Order: sequence, then C-alpha cells, then structure tokens
Amino acid sequence: MEEKKDITEDTKTYLFDKPANVKGLLGFFFCLLILLIILDFFIHKHGYFGWENWPGFFAAFGFVACVMVISIAKLLRVFAKRDERYYD
Repeated sequence: MEEKKDITEDTKTYLFDKPANVKGLLGFFFCLLILLIILDFFIHKHGYFGWENWPGFFAAFGFVACVMVISIAKLLRVFAKRDERYYD
C-alpha cells in the first residue's frame, strides 16, 4: 500500500504567507511614509507655479489623478463591455 502524502508537506511558504512578515513590512512602510511627510516640510522645492511649493501637493495631485483615471475607466467600461459570447 502506498502511503498518502500530506499536502502541507510539499507546499512552499513565501514572504507574505506569514502575518508577522506582513505586519512588519506595513510598519516599515508607514514609518517611511511619516518620515517623508515630515521631510516634505523642510525640503525646498523649485516649483513653476506657487501651489507646487505647498507641502503634500504632489501626493494630493497623484491621489486625485488616480481617482480620476479609475472613474474614467469605469465610465468607459460601459461603452467597451461586450457580451461574454461576443467572440464565439
């Protein structure tokens, strides 16, 4: 008789499989985020327009641009969507 192998013996564990690793990476990224926000108040920027020198302007601009791209993509999906049997 053959001995059955346990499935968990052959599975590989990766970096994000352990919750402690995920928690550690998130903590590192949040600390880095706080450091960059603090540094934003002390670093002189050479903006072309006055509002480019505001602290956090580029972060807010990037967030608004991302939201707009997603909203426009959802709107375009209505026009570009095809029936699931379109290519049959």
